Amino acid sequence: QLQLVESGGGLVQPGGSLRLSCVASGFSLDDYGIGWFRQAPGKEREGVSCIGKNGVSTTYARSVKGRFTITRDNAKNTVYLQMNNLRPEDTANYFCVADRVIATVQALCVPGPLGTYDYWGRGTQVTVSS
Repeated sequence: QLQLVESGGGLVQPGGSLRLSCVASGFSLDDYGIGWFRQAPGKEREGVSCIGKNGVSTTYARSVKGRFTITRDNAKNTVYLQMNNLRPEDTANYFCVADRVIATVQALCVPGPLGTYDYWGRGTQVTVSS
């Protein structure tokens, strides 16, 4: 079955850290740009961070820059999102998407209809609260 599966979410206190994983099943992530998005109830979907196929090109939302880091390990078919110094406003469902044809990582991180992407996962919930 071809799918993306996210994990690593949970409940954390403000200032804490989490590392999210996005694992591809049934296909190789090598040829895909990967994006992490988040959506909280009543809010619009937000592009959090995206990484290019080579792992060199990255981009971050202004709200997370300096706190989050996106990396990929193609050998493990996995993309990670390290989240440090978490804030209550980071609370959301985080999901990843994969797209083979991307112009730039910045373009990939502009939220669009899910059908725009080749693959997307169901997400993992991150709750930041004391």
